[in-house]
Amino acid sequence: MNPYEKKRRWKFFLLIFAILIGIASVFYTDSFVKKMQREEANQFQLWVKITERSMLLLDNENLNSIIETVRQNTKMPVILVNKDDVIISTTGLDSTKTMYPGNDKLVYDSLYFVKQLKIMKAQHKPATVKIFDDEFKAYYKDSFILTQLRYFPYIQMGVIFLFLLTAYAAFSSARKDEQDHVWVGLAKETAHQLGTPISSLMAWVELMKSKFDAEDDPLIAEMENDIKRLEIITDRFSKIGSKPILEDHVVYMVISNFIDYFKVRTSDKVKFTITGDEQVRAMLNVPLFDWVTENLLKNAANAIENEGSISINIIENLAKEQVFIDVTDSGKGIPRSKFDAVFQPGYTTRKRGWGLGLSLTKRIVENYHSGEIFVKDSELGKGTTFRIILKSSLTYEPTTA
Repeated sequence: MNPYEKKRRWKFFLLIFAILIGIASVFYTDSFVKKMQREEANQFQLWVKITERSMLLLDNENLNSIIETVRQNTKMPVILVNKDDVIISTTGLDSTKTMYPGNDKLVYDSLYFVKQLKIMKAQHKPATVKIFDDEFKAYYKDSFILTQLRYFPYIQMGVIFLFLLTAYAAFSSARKDEQDHVWVGLAKETAHQLGTPISSLMAWVELMKSKFDAEDDPLIAEMENDIKRLEIITDRFSKIGSKPILEDHVVYMVISNFIDYFKVRTSDKVKFTITGDEQVRAMLNVPLFDWVTENLLKNAANAIENEGSISINIIENLAKEQVFIDVTDSGKGIPRSKFDAVFQPGYTTRKRGWGLGLSLTKRIVENYHSGEIFVKDSELGKGTTFRIILKSSLTYEPTTA
């Protein structure tokens, strides 16, 4: 299992664990809410009985004070109505919504209390209150504390989710910065270590030329080409972490020159073709962009098991002033679910390799050339097309008739 798969599996396990915690919190709170609902229902029944008894014990001051205390400490709001649904009294509601106009008769804010009564009717069935020979109906709704508890687990899950999201973003940013420092440090050290042996190789080639009079020897010429290639690779590594200098180049020529070097070092069973616009231009850093081309061509060649072909097509999008570079192979293809995963560090389908080529390619295209790279299309057993999008260095003015 590659590191990317391990990381994704750990993310999945953590997500499942967080969901289980959330479900457990919801169930626990729900059981607690149901218990409070039963207690409030019992308290409501007690309020009903006390209301009925209070009218019969008007002359008993001690009992009246006890009854009033119980009624005032009722947690949930209650409305008492007559048989015509006219509000007679309220408990636990906003007292500022009532007033005494001077005749000792309560006047209600009809809109407020009608709304509250509607809520109560929707939440609970009424209880019948018998006072002397009259019957009334009492309604109640859940207390403010119970309502808060009902929504508490969801608020709690939301806060936890936001915290985890913020923490994940912070850790991801810190990890990305750490990875960038590792990339830069490794690249600079590699360039430094390659410098000395390359200089020695150059000196040995010059010595062989002079000692064996081999100025025109084709083998020596190929050795020089490979040494120059090593110099280019060293230059690439030295540029990692530094802002590269982009220059105006003909894209077709840059890619064609690299293919001429690459194809003689690849199997004869792989055929290379380059087509498209030969004049389109873009701002490029040639050593770094050659690295992009090399990684894509190597991956394409490795995907071809026997005979096959690799084609590069260069297209100019005049409307968006962009350059499209499509690299297509006739290899084994990539599953659609892996289109994004192939650019992750450590992802590889080969037994040998670090899985860093396409990750580095994406970094060079996006960070250093302000472009895009993605898997445009792929079909298992038929091949894959990678697309690079670069900003054209040419600007076009619309023509007027």
